[in-house]
Amino acid sequence: MRPQDTTATILAISGSLRRASFNTRLLDEAAKLAPEVFQFDLYESLGNLPHFNEDHEMPAPPAVDDLRRRLRAADGLLIATPEYNASVPGALKNAIDWLSRPSEGETLPLKGKPVAIIGASMSPLGTVRAQLSLRQILHKLDAAVVRQPEFILGSAHAQLEERSSGLDFATAEVLRLVLEQLRTLIDRASHVSVT
Repeated sequence: MRPQDTTATILAISGSLRRASFNTRLLDEAAKLAPEVFQFDLYESLGNLPHFNEDHEMPAPPAVDDLRRRLRAADGLLIATPEYNASVPGALKNAIDWLSRPSEGETLPLKGKPVAIIGASMSPLGTVRAQLSLRQILHKLDAAVVRQPEFILGSAHAQLEERSSGLDFATAEVLRLVLEQLRTLIDRASHVSVT
């Protein structure tokens, strides 16, 4: 059982490859608001993953092995997704496709893994459709996904670009609640793993 006050490692993935991505900035805001026990491992190699190809699964490419290793070492996963063409960005979907398959002798990397989904977009609708799609994918992979609250930041430039102080209070509170729910799932998963 993981003691309540021990560090929980959170693998944080931005689904955007853009250098000035709102979603990468959103992960920075999440790190500021997260429970003190969270230690963030920001994954910055999404663009280095090869396209998923079953012919290259065994052995997996080194970049894939690194992603799987970091996910196995993490207590939870935080994904910040943009929305491209009403769905999940291709680079993020590619990473999940790799994570949907086990390494040789390993279990499925996402099975039972606590996951929280957040997202930011300049659109007034935010990333609602991408998050819905991502939830469906993660449900299929048997991940333990935070259900409520949902964090969908529309008109992201107004808070992540134009405000020097970051997220406004109400928005930050919703993000804080998502992270607390992720902590709850992590604590629950650690209890289940020892029974």
